[in-house]
Formats: sequence, structure tokens, C-alpha cells
Amino acid sequence: MRGLWFLALLGLVACGPIPVERAEQQCLGRAQLAAKPRGMVSAGVNSDGDTLAGLKLEVSSDYIMGRDPSAVFDLCVQQKSGQPPTRPLYSFPEWKG
Repeated sequence: MRGLWFLALLGLVACGPIPVERAEQQCLGRAQLAAKPRGMVSAGVNSDGDTLAGLKLEVSSDYIMGRDPSAVFDLCVQQKSGQPPTRPLYSFPEWKG
């Protein structure tokens, strides 16, 4: 019984808030996907002469719903850290909106 209580407590701790700086870094990717889909196209030929092609496309529900990337970022940071972001999304050098 004591082991179950410990595991339950450990699970609650794992769901706790994270530092706001870490949340901001994690939420940048979500904001970028809200601005536009991300994808990759590949093509080539193997040693047997067969043509190969590939497509990887990542589209978020935030993009489909037309949500503002800055609002997505703010909400994400608030949910992960329990605090508002320390600065606006557009001030991050990594932001490519």
C-alpha cells in the first residue's frame, strides 16, 4: 500500500509546473506550428535505380483553427509554468513567424 501512495505522489510531482524559461523554450515550437505548417520533401534514387520520394508534413490544430501564434505561446507558457511569459513571442531570436 505504501508503494502505491509513493507512485501516486510521484505522478503528481511530475505534472507540476516547470520554470517559465523552460516553458518558453518548449512553447516556441508550438507557436511556430500555429503560424504555418512545417514539412520536408525528399527524393532520390537507390543503387538499383529505383526512384524514391517522401513527404513529411506537420500541421497543428492551432494553425487549422487560425489561432494567433502569440496567443498560443502565451497560453502554452501559462499552462506549463503557471506564470505568464517573461517577454513577448516576437522578441525571441528563434522566432520565425
